[in-house]
Amino acid sequence: MRITVIGAGTMGSGIAQLVATAGHDTSLVDVGEEQLRRGRASIEESLRRFVAKGAVAESDAEDILERVLTGTSVAASVADADIVIESVIEVLEVKRAVFVEAARYAPADALLATNTSQLSITAIGAAIPVAASRLVGLHFFNPPVLMRLIEVVAGLESSEEVIERALEFGASLGKETVLCRKDSPGFLTSRISALVRLECLRMLEEGVASAEDIDKALKVGFNWPMGPLELGDFNGLDTYLHILESLERTLGDRFKPTVTLRNLVSAGRLGRKTGHGIYTYPES
Repeated sequence: MRITVIGAGTMGSGIAQLVATAGHDTSLVDVGEEQLRRGRASIEESLRRFVAKGAVAESDAEDILERVLTGTSVAASVADADIVIESVIEVLEVKRAVFVEAARYAPADALLATNTSQLSITAIGAAIPVAASRLVGLHFFNPPVLMRLIEVVAGLESSEEVIERALEFGASLGKETVLCRKDSPGFLTSRISALVRLECLRMLEEGVASAEDIDKALKVGFNWPMGPLELGDFNGLDTYLHILESLERTLGDRFKPTVTLRNLVSAGRLGRKTGHGIYTYPES
């Protein structure tokens, strides 16, 4: 199959690597060459780590990288796509604009998927009423090449055929899938994760424990692969703030962001991508 991934950030580049690893011809699209350069460099670095660990042969890594083509034109990249996966910033208007363009130029039978972690699939699809039945949520987890789950989310207009195609596609990538039948804010996973991570931020603010010990408690005591505070830095604290603000609007004060989170984002301390978030990271 031919897969187009729109958005070359942390998640988009990871999804592109995953689908290319599964043998699909992959187009990675973004508005700027610099973002595409960073996205491709991220894939190269990830593949180098897999090769160093003996998980992927060097020749296979080269083949995977060759299957990932980059470009800045959505129209050209989706023209012959079987599946279009959007992975841009968690802002409804931005995602809608992406799908208006993608639906205009993609084949009439292409599956359209959004990697949103909490925005309404139905609200996104309202921008493309003619193609809304082909839109579904495909929520990958970071890093997509390692995390085992893909959450499929049905919008109000999503057809049963498209839902089934999405589930089959997720399984073809070697992932487990769950289906969120009701297009509810936060779906299954983001709603639970956001609350746990928010409580960890509150405990940090209250001085209950250090960031290191809070993360260690969740990793060792509950088998989390990454501590909630580490995860915030890894994904970007600005992304987490967007998610919480959206959930607060729809589900109430229990998702209200903490003062510390707002201050970190205001100060540009967004996590790994800026070298400083809840933790501080070396330049390398």
